[in-house]
Amino acid sequence: KEELVEVVEFLRDRKRFERLGARVPRGILLHGPPGTGKTLVAKAVASASGANFYSQSASSFVEMFAGLGASRIRKLFEEARKHAPSIVFIDELDAVGTARIGGGFHREHDQTLNQLLVELDGFDESAQVVVMGASNRLQDLDPALLRPGRFDRQVLVSPPDLSGRESILGVHTRGKPLASEVDLSVIARQTSGLTGADLANLCNEAAIFAGRHERTTILMEDFDGAMERVIAGMQQRRVVTEKEKRILAYHEAGHALIAYMMGDLLPIQKVTIVGRGDSLGYAYYLPMEERYLHTKEEFLDVMKIALGGRAAEQVVFGRVTNGASNDLEKVTEIARAMVFEYGMSEASPSRTMRADNYALSEETKRLRDSEQARLTDHAYEEAQRLLVKHRASLDRLAGQLLERETLTRDELFELLGAIEPESRASETVGTVRALEN
Repeated sequence: KEELVEVVEFLRDRKRFERLGARVPRGILLHGPPGTGKTLVAKAVASASGANFYSQSASSFVEMFAGLGASRIRKLFEEARKHAPSIVFIDELDAVGTARIGGGFHREHDQTLNQLLVELDGFDESAQVVVMGASNRLQDLDPALLRPGRFDRQVLVSPPDLSGRESILGVHTRGKPLASEVDLSVIARQTSGLTGADLANLCNEAAIFAGRHERTTILMEDFDGAMERVIAGMQQRRVVTEKEKRILAYHEAGHALIAYMMGDLLPIQKVTIVGRGDSLGYAYYLPMEERYLHTKEEFLDVMKIALGGRAAEQVVFGRVTNGASNDLEKVTEIARAMVFEYGMSEASPSRTMRADNYALSEETKRLRDSEQARLTDHAYEEAQRLLVKHRASLDRLAGQLLERETLTRDELFELLGAIEPESRASETVGTVRALEN
């Protein structure tokens, strides 16, 4: 926000900067994941500064006819100069700004990009024209676009934090008849990682959910249903055999039981054997606390939770099914990051092992793979150990799932209240918080 406020102030009163010999960057590149509001930010800058706003998708410059893209770029910038102060906004910049490839196979693309570079260099110092671009593929852009004097200021538009999500929910629920029980701060806590577009969709789905049940106000349960719809997909009533249903109940009970034992790391909210989307059942947790630093113990505990379903199948039935494929992908991704990027393996705690940084020897590659496997296997063994230790609670939880199909947080706590947490991560986090205080 601070960087963009400077652009607004420059367009409103450029003499304040010129007296000091300062030149405000003419090229602003907004980058970040899809749905975070890059186009909305550009419109907000134009609105706040009172500048004329010229918006164009980069894909409209790319045509099969030679020279047409370059011609359109020239006309766009000519129009912006005539009506300065103005902002030229180029959406999806990667459509025209991807790195050039030698060999002459992309001459039209290269010609269009070259014209854009020429226009960025051709500004009169006194012209009040700012160029803003948006892309979610920063790594693919041509280096010539990103050098000083062109798109030299890069602004990350990331998914909103907790307070940001609460504010965005306030915007998208404005004018909607919310019941007094609806607490946007609770919904914001439950939606960690969602973008502004996701939150807008969530509010709309909640309104649809309330309308489907012929309510006059939107209740908290409507938001819960909308959240399941957005995150897990539409409810699917698949025909499963009694044997499959029993396996599924133990699988989801394994996730829920270990999540409960891990304390507040991933607070369990609901577990169900009613399918949604591609899944036959799922356990729903609140996301991890929004912190920048996470310990090795926390990552190990998250892997135990993810492997709880597969471990329950092994402990109860002595064999496993293909139902844990998504869980295994998550665990492999976490273990890979721990070894490749975070230096959290015992064999190599002081360096990363990413192949894109330097050439790895065959011995290092074997060590890397064995450490990754060691972490996942250890988490799997620990998950089995915990489930064997609390087998009676696992049976009770699975039995209730077979009977009721869905268990809420309160029902889970009532069933599992006597179990003590067994997470090392909570001890580590407590120590860190004590040091911070």
